[in-house]
Amino acid sequence: MNQRCDRNRKRSKRRAILCPVHGCCLDSVSQKYRLYADTVGQLQQRGINRRKSLILLTTQTAVPLVGEWLEAFWCDQCQQTKWYHIKKAQQGAFHSSQAQIYEVSLAPTEVWQQATGVIHPQGNPSVGEFTKRHARMSDHPNIKDFQFQI
Repeated sequence: MNQRCDRNRKRSKRRAILCPVHGCCLDSVSQKYRLYADTVGQLQQRGINRRKSLILLTTQTAVPLVGEWLEAFWCDQCQQTKWYHIKKAQQGAFHSSQAQIYEVSLAPTEVWQQATGVIHPQGNPSVGEFTKRHARMSDHPNIKDFQFQI
């Protein structure tokens, strides 16, 4: 019986990702979408010097960013889902036993272009406005041509 209690204590705790507006815990409603860097400037923003950035990008097309991702969360106070850019905060060796700290910010447009496998929130940017508008039209007169009778 005692062994079972010990086993349960080893489970990972819930991530304490807090709403930047209200400070309450956010509930995840999507998977994590990992980020990558494909320019020297993106790597320099993360503290990698220019020379090392150039070497990394000549050996790899894109460099995965460890500890950063996009994820959608539901806030009980806001009563809405928002996409956030999450960064694990750097911790020293003395903080390893404490809970992980995260930096949370609304996902800016340029970060969406660094994500892998994510659907752009405003739709596919390569699709023209005319096509988008007609795709939304469900009562278009020509739609009757595509209705099947069984």
